[in-house]
Amino acid sequence: MALTSWKVFNFFDVSEVKSPDHGESSSIFDSNELSCVCSGSDNLFIGSNDGHVRILSQTFKVVRTFKAHDTGSITHIKQVEGTALLVTVSEDLLNEPVLKVWALDKTEKKTGAPKCLSTLGIHNGRKQFPISAFATLEDLSQLAVGFANGAVTVIRGDLIHDRGAKQRTVFESEEPITGVEFREGSNTTLYLATTGRILTLTITGKGQGQPAKVLEDTGCGVGCMTFDEANGDIVVVRDDAIHYYGVNGRGPSFAYEGPKQLVSIFGDYVALVSPPKASMPTKTNGLRRFGGNRPDDLFNTTTFALLDTDLKFIAHTETLLSQVKALLIEWGDLFLLTLDGKLFRYHEKSLQQKLEILYQRDLYVLAINFAQKAGIDTTQRNVILRKYGDYLHKKGDYDTAMQQYLKAIDNTEPSQVIRKFLDSQRINNLIEYLEELHDHDKATVDHTTLLLNCYAKLKDTEKLETFIKSGTNFDLETAISMCRQGGYYDQAVFLAKKNHEHELVIDILIEDSKKYEDALDYIWRLEPGMAYPNLMKYARVLLEHCPDDATQVFIDYYTGEYRPKKDVPIPTIRIPQGGASNAVSNLTSFIPLPYRQTSTNPSPATIGSQQLALQEGETAGADSAQLPPEYDIPKPRTAFSSFVDHPDNFITFLEACLKQENIDKSDMADLYTTLFEMYLETANTKKGEEKEKWEARAKRLIDGNDIPIDTSNVLLLSHLSNFRDGTILVKEQQGLRFDIFRSYTSANDTAGAIKALRKYGPEEPQLYPAALAYFTSTPKILEEAGGELDAVLMKIDQDGLMAPLQVIQTLSTNAVTTMGMVKKYLSDTVERERKEISNNRKLIESYRTETESKRKEMDDLGNKPAVFQTRRCAQCGRSLDLPTVHFLCKHSFHQSCLNESDGQEAECPKCAAQNNSIRAFRKAQEDSADRHDMFQDALQRSGDKFGTISEFFGRGVMTAPTVE
Repeated sequence: MALTSWKVFNFFDVSEVKSPDHGESSSIFDSNELSCVCSGSDNLFIGSNDGHVRILSQTFKVVRTFKAHDTGSITHIKQVEGTALLVTVSEDLLNEPVLKVWALDKTEKKTGAPKCLSTLGIHNGRKQFPISAFATLEDLSQLAVGFANGAVTVIRGDLIHDRGAKQRTVFESEEPITGVEFREGSNTTLYLATTGRILTLTITGKGQGQPAKVLEDTGCGVGCMTFDEANGDIVVVRDDAIHYYGVNGRGPSFAYEGPKQLVSIFGDYVALVSPPKASMPTKTNGLRRFGGNRPDDLFNTTTFALLDTDLKFIAHTETLLSQVKALLIEWGDLFLLTLDGKLFRYHEKSLQQKLEILYQRDLYVLAINFAQKAGIDTTQRNVILRKYGDYLHKKGDYDTAMQQYLKAIDNTEPSQVIRKFLDSQRINNLIEYLEELHDHDKATVDHTTLLLNCYAKLKDTEKLETFIKSGTNFDLETAISMCRQGGYYDQAVFLAKKNHEHELVIDILIEDSKKYEDALDYIWRLEPGMAYPNLMKYARVLLEHCPDDATQVFIDYYTGEYRPKKDVPIPTIRIPQGGASNAVSNLTSFIPLPYRQTSTNPSPATIGSQQLALQEGETAGADSAQLPPEYDIPKPRTAFSSFVDHPDNFITFLEACLKQENIDKSDMADLYTTLFEMYLETANTKKGEEKEKWEARAKRLIDGNDIPIDTSNVLLLSHLSNFRDGTILVKEQQGLRFDIFRSYTSANDTAGAIKALRKYGPEEPQLYPAALAYFTSTPKILEEAGGELDAVLMKIDQDGLMAPLQVIQTLSTNAVTTMGMVKKYLSDTVERERKEISNNRKLIESYRTETESKRKEMDDLGNKPAVFQTRRCAQCGRSLDLPTVHFLCKHSFHQSCLNESDGQEAECPKCAAQNNSIRAFRKAQEDSADRHDMFQDALQRSGDKFGTISEFFGRGVMTAPTVE
């Protein structure tokens, strides 16, 4: 990849560090004595050619200077981060390089300089070659020194406590060493770079002592190898690319062409220093790789760049007029020191500033990746995604824009996105967003409404069903309302059932789907407390479309036998293979399973459907033997209005209610009265035998003495329905026989009048005079009566219901009856009267004769002596002897046979009972003489009033009271 293919940004603010204006610090970087520099522990450390070390603070003032080496120039310096340890290496070509370890927190009392913990001469087989690479472990337990002659010396020991150290040349090569780096892990590996190869050498752990392993046959220049602490990889830069080497060898490479002079790792960036191309020979020069410089390099420009290899962009690049001496990292910034003594600070811009730069260039994908790598929170990431979505929307890439909005849905105001996709052409994108809102529980009632409207507009029933069955949280009322408005009634029912909104389920099934049977079935599955209000609410509709089943529900509920329908799974019958299948099949034909196929050899499709039914939970009716739940049975009257226009079902309901036991009296009266009315209404709509059948049922209902129907109601209903039998039956029960007869006569129903006369005449004699008047009222009625007139006259004559004169007066009120019709009656009456007069005369004569005889007998007893000839005692039957007692009744007794009491007159024992009866009768007559109420009552009830008066006259009722 060429340099031009990397996107270039300006993510760093560059400023030149100004040295203090006074003292040693003012020209510290300009001095030609500066030989090396490093950073660490909030300080900069500068090594000079004269062996001194200067320590600079954050203000770039020299805070400490001490003499580190007496001879040679300090060519390498390293501060151990987080400690007060400083390592310096001085070289002169006459002696071996000297390494010292300093404790900056400790001082020598004599000189005030830091305490030198250990001093060590670095061996190179007594070959005087400069050190070209230097590396240490953080604990200074091992150090690696690479020489220009291709040798690498490893120093092991406790340099901090000066307990001795061992040196060993671990690698020798004809190529100069250009870089050494440690990598720690289960084994400590030393990475070596020469001008021609990259090698690894295990110096501790498994594999120690084995020769160096070549990773790549291409080396690198001095300063072109470094260690990335973030991922533990070795970074090597060459003219073609940036290469990474890990535990398993060579890692990824990032093409970045151009010469490289120096590399360093600053955070996520690779800092590269590239020399000017003009200064480079056309062919690879081993001296350049080793680090040789031409005299005119000082006057050539150098390129410095900060690269992000992961995202492949250049965070900063610039051209420097001077060569770069060193790169330093401290205080969160990158510092670049040039050969002309200038120090530049590179301060990375804030994340927001960098994002704004990317926004300006519409590099949203890079911004997203950049933000993710920076580990920003979700809110900030979503801002980027939203901006990216806005950018794509403006470009017309709506699908990709929606994907960004979906990713940023958590903290994005939905209305901002929805407004962008309200165009009907973008409805699919809008649906996608609204669905995601529901998945994230961020949808409102309006969002649900809009989504369902979108489904309805696209007529996408499948998606609608998937949405409502997905369990996504949404406003139930809104969803159901929208489904109903859009005509998706099954989906609305599903939602209502799922959320136990029983009233809504029934309302949808009836008002929208018109599935009345399903609605009734659903009501039938509810508990009594929920079933009753819904049944009453839709009773008329259900009776209109499902009369029989609805009536049965009413019957069950109002008779206390209501049982909610239950679902039970249908067992699947597995048909075994082989000859036994027919036997098993025949056995199953006797098992009463609901929805079972009757075929003895079910087809595979049938078996599959049975299994599918079991899987889908298809159910059949539950066992009807279950006990009904307890609930308050409503009064039957509450259901009456529901059966308007459904008389047959109403009658079925009323009859079923009357069959139950322990019915309340008021409910019984309501049921009987209403059923009687319904019988009569039904009879009025029928003709012929059907009419008689219903009237007979009505009559049977009121026939009896203990019917709970109010008499007035029966009379009123019978009158309104012109049901004469009902009126007659009630009057008969009330003893109003004369009213019954009069109802026939008022209707000129001669046959009915005759029937009533025959039925009630014996008990109600007064009907015969009324019948006589009716039969003779008009010639037509007289003709209809026929011989019944003679029967009436006979009855009147036999029972003396009317005097002959009264009969004549009744018949003479009009000219209907002729003399010939009553001739026989009159002749018989006259003849009977004559006989009766004759008999009465004879009876009077006999009474007179008997009276005279009694009077004479009484006179004889009072005036003539009585002769007693009886010889035996009437009591004991023995012969009479004195003393003897004789009574005027001609009975004689021994005095000893009489039970006489002192002061009480003796009485004949034989006649005493008769005499007592006479006296009691007389006394009763005397008592009844004052009971005028008894006389009046007897007179009213008597058929022969004159005879009654005569009787009471004989008792003395008419006798004037005697004044004593």
